[in-house]
Amino acid sequence: MSQHPHTNRPGFENSENLRILLNRLHDAGAHAWQSDADAAALMRHAATKYAALARKHGLDPWEAAAAAFEAMRTPAVRRADDPWAVITRAVQVTCIAEDRANGLLCSVHQARRPRYSSFHDAERFSDRENPLSDYHPAFHVDPFENDHSEDDEPVSEDDRSTGVGSAVEDTIVLFCLLGWEPELAHAAIDYVCARLAESASRAGAYESLRRDRHARALLDLPAPSWYRLLRIVLGSQDTAHTGTNAGRGVLLRLLIGEPLQHLLTDEDLVLSVSLAVPGVLRGRSE
Repeated sequence: MSQHPHTNRPGFENSENLRILLNRLHDAGAHAWQSDADAAALMRHAATKYAALARKHGLDPWEAAAAAFEAMRTPAVRRADDPWAVITRAVQVTCIAEDRANGLLCSVHQARRPRYSSFHDAERFSDRENPLSDYHPAFHVDPFENDHSEDDEPVSEDDRSTGVGSAVEDTIVLFCLLGWEPELAHAAIDYVCARLAESASRAGAYESLRRDRHARALLDLPAPSWYRLLRIVLGSQDTAHTGTNAGRGVLLRLLIGEPLQHLLTDEDLVLSVSLAVPGVLRGRSE
C-alpha cells in the first residue's frame, strides 16, 4: 500500500488507497481483519475520524468505528466512487439510529423505521419538575384525609408530591415482585403516568392508551399484557366496578393510603399482575 510522504502510516484518507486495502482484505478472507496490521490501523483511524460524530449522539468513538467496520465490508463501499463518503453516511445513519433507540427505549432496528423514529423521546415521570397531581385532577386527593384528626397538622404540598411519587414507585415495585422485568415495568408504568398527566381524565387516558399501538411497539409488549397493565394501574373503566378496588386501580389505591404490603395480600390483584407478565398469556388476546 502506498504511504504518505514522511509518515509510516498508510494513506487511509485517500479513497483509492482505502479501496486497495479493502479489496485486499476481502480477497484474503474473513479472518484477514483479525490479523492484518493495516486493518487494525484503519480501525484506529476510523475511531479517531468519527469520534466527534459519535460524541454528538452520545456514543463511544469505537461504536462509530464498529459501524464503519460493517460498512467497509460491503461491496457497495469497495465499488463506490468515493468509499469514504459512503462509509461516513453509513456511520451517520447508525449513530442517529442508536441515539433515537436510546431515547425511544426501543431497538436500533425499530429506530431506523420512520413509523417509530418520528416520536419524541420517552419521558420518565421522575424527570418531570412538577408532580403528577399538578397535571391530573384524578390525583387531586389528600391521601391522608381519612387518617388525620382535627388536631393534626395540615398536609403540605411537598407531602402530597411525595405521596404521588411514592405511589408510582410502589406500583413499579409491585410489578417487579410479581414477575415483571424491572426495566420493562419501569418504562411501561412511566409511559402510562406520562400519558395520564396529559389527559383530562383517567378514563380518557385509559382509552387513549388502549388504542396506542405505537406504545405497545415501543415497549415490545403483547396486547394482552398491555391491556391488563392498563386496567391494573388505572383501574377498570366498567361502571360495575366504580368505587371498588378494581375500579380505582393500583395508583389510586396507593395514593389514598393503602400500603404496598396490603396490596400484595389482594389475591385477585396478585393474580392479575402475574397473568399480565409478557409470555404468560401467549396465544390469547383481549
